[in-house]
Amino acid sequence: MTTPSSHALSTTDTLLRKHIAQVVTLLLALALLSVAPHRSSGQEHNAMFHIRKFGDILNLINQNYVDTVNLSQLTESAIRGMLQKLDPHSTYLSPKVRESEAERFQGNYFGIGILFRIINDTITVLAPLIGGPSERLGVLCGDKIVKINGENAIGMKSDDVPKKLKGEKGTKVTIHIKRNGLPYLLPLTITREGVSIRTVDAYWMIEGTDIGYIYLNKFAATTVSEVQQAAAALKQQGMKKLILDLRNNAGGYLQQAFALADEFIPAGKMIVYTKARNEVLSERYFSTRAGSLENIPLIILINSGSASASEIVSGAVQDLDRGLIVGETSFGKGLVQVPYQLADGSELRLTIARYYTPSGRSIQRPYSEDRTKYYALEGRDDVQEGENLDHKNENDSLPRPKFKTASGRTVYGGGGIVPDYIVKNDSMSRFMRQLSRAGIIQEFTDNIIIKQGNELRTRYAKDIVQFLRKYELDDTAFAELKRLATEHKIEWNDDDFVQHAPTLNRYVKALLTTYIWNTSAEFVESYIEQKEVQKAIELFPEAMKIARAK
Repeated sequence: MTTPSSHALSTTDTLLRKHIAQVVTLLLALALLSVAPHRSSGQEHNAMFHIRKFGDILNLINQNYVDTVNLSQLTESAIRGMLQKLDPHSTYLSPKVRESEAERFQGNYFGIGILFRIINDTITVLAPLIGGPSERLGVLCGDKIVKINGENAIGMKSDDVPKKLKGEKGTKVTIHIKRNGLPYLLPLTITREGVSIRTVDAYWMIEGTDIGYIYLNKFAATTVSEVQQAAAALKQQGMKKLILDLRNNAGGYLQQAFALADEFIPAGKMIVYTKARNEVLSERYFSTRAGSLENIPLIILINSGSASASEIVSGAVQDLDRGLIVGETSFGKGLVQVPYQLADGSELRLTIARYYTPSGRSIQRPYSEDRTKYYALEGRDDVQEGENLDHKNENDSLPRPKFKTASGRTVYGGGGIVPDYIVKNDSMSRFMRQLSRAGIIQEFTDNIIIKQGNELRTRYAKDIVQFLRKYELDDTAFAELKRLATEHKIEWNDDDFVQHAPTLNRYVKALLTTYIWNTSAEFVESYIEQKEVQKAIELFPEAMKIARAK
């Protein structure tokens, strides 16, 4: 009689083979990365033993478990369980998530160019993207899409809308729009085009100064060219100094971080280097003669949301005394991930190296299997507000390794990039947090864009700088906000509102730019925090002094 175990090990159906093959592909990738070229065949055999062991267990579960199992879910749970034992940044992405992430960083996708929100079960256009195919055909803020390619779109889930509207370049999609004031549905056939995903959300000259400002939301494929274009435009407007805002910029492509730092740093300097267990994967990056901003006095703004690529640029500028870093201590991510695409379209992002700033410091914070504490910023080297040029470390409860900048200043590793001037943000009041958590500010802004969006686009000639400088909420708008708060049973506090009205005004203005100019949520958060910008403006004499002293 055949035993259950021997029967299970001798029979596998097609579906199981497929899933085991995918797992083996992943495990082989891990095994190959963990084995340097000179390692013994015995260690290679050990890795293969564990691969076979996993396949045997999956096979036994599939054949003999009391209930029917979902092999895909089992496999993905096992993969995530493996990665949980590694660092916080080694991750697995399902095919759907991988596709979405790739779109965010490649710089464009093909669609009809609208921002929308589902309101009362209906796809409501918040804004057509400036210069996009929908805008050119006359789509307006507040239009309601009720049909897509003849299919009823009422009740469609928000996640399903992009699947219907995006597609291959040059293909067409027909939508039917319900527009206020029209007694009929308006049919429009729109040709899908590339919709750019900018990483430079905004740039402008700070009024009354020769200081340019550039806000960068991430490091993607187009980042360096976008910064170069923004800087060239600012130079034409008289820029002599630059504030580069990397607050809430969580990073992205290492190559783009190196190339951006190269724009500021003279030739022949070490910008960043990486160390891997497999020495073949280690790299060193030196600056070239290609930099277009090497002589511009520079201040970089960072905060706890600045990570990875942002820290590479900030660390190089600080270590080489090229400029000043202002704001709050950065996130503290000093690990390099490489993406490995698997057969089913999913992706493993595996940490293969640590990166080091020019002085030799790793800014990676300590981590354990408790990722909740890690992402709550445990171990980040935060210090008190004020001047921090000498980077004294008396208040740090954890010992930090010391390093020296080009001019001999002390800096520390192991807890993020600590700015040269610490500027802490005022915390949002309880009343404002209530409004935000209840979705009242979001609903308030949605109502503005639906009712006034078309007029605002015309009034400000699609100029984000003029909008941010001149647009103000009036008493009528604030009365509407109070009405919404009361409707949601939030107790209105007049004194608190008056105190925080300027911050609220900036927040709503910045939120409106996400609709009209397709800026990022990170820009919104950074724009309302103005203390760092004001301090940076004051600090350029010190930034220039530091740069000369190296």
